[in-house]
Amino acid sequence: MFGAGTDTSYSTLEWAMAELVRKSEVMKKLQDEVRGIASGKGMVREKELNKMVYLKAVVKEVLRLHPPAPLLLPRESMEDCQIQGYDIPKKTRVLINYWAIGRDPKYWEVPEEFHPERFLDSPIDFKGNYFQFIPFGAGRRICPGLHFATSTMELALANLVHQFDWELPHGLTREELDMAEAPGITIRKKQRLHLVATPSFPQGS
Repeated sequence: MFGAGTDTSYSTLEWAMAELVRKSEVMKKLQDEVRGIASGKGMVREKELNKMVYLKAVVKEVLRLHPPAPLLLPRESMEDCQIQGYDIPKKTRVLINYWAIGRDPKYWEVPEEFHPERFLDSPIDFKGNYFQFIPFGAGRRICPGLHFATSTMELALANLVHQFDWELPHGLTREELDMAEAPGITIRKKQRLHLVATPSFPQGS
């Protein structure tokens, strides 16, 4: 359980930082929000996360575009049914391809684009109520670590952008950043992300 929670949270943070360095305007907007709310504080605290609306939109967009688990936990049909013309016999093992759902143009405008604003003023959440956005699954088998995972990712990402300014290594442009995915049970970047961190506050402040 600890391994599953650690690996998925780590890969989500890596994807988040990769998308943010590619979209400087999104990075600036997120830093402005986080640094405005946590102004004068060395660290962002969990109690301040509820005020960070754009941060939550960024995390949602990362989970839509780069779900840590592309295939949800297997299900088994309880009775014969028909879905979109296909006959599904009773006791059939069913795998849900959430990666494809999160990029389906029937549900998402410009689905391949990283655009956190799509979640601002939107009722869509990841608690299993909206089937176009179920990175943690839905129903009785929804991920039990949902709240722990989201609060951990939000807190870590908020502190990363609060404490540091981030750039790609010298000579590498945003267009050249490799966003290829490695195959596996969880989706990681094929090439590890390397960034240069500069403290955003003077030393000793």
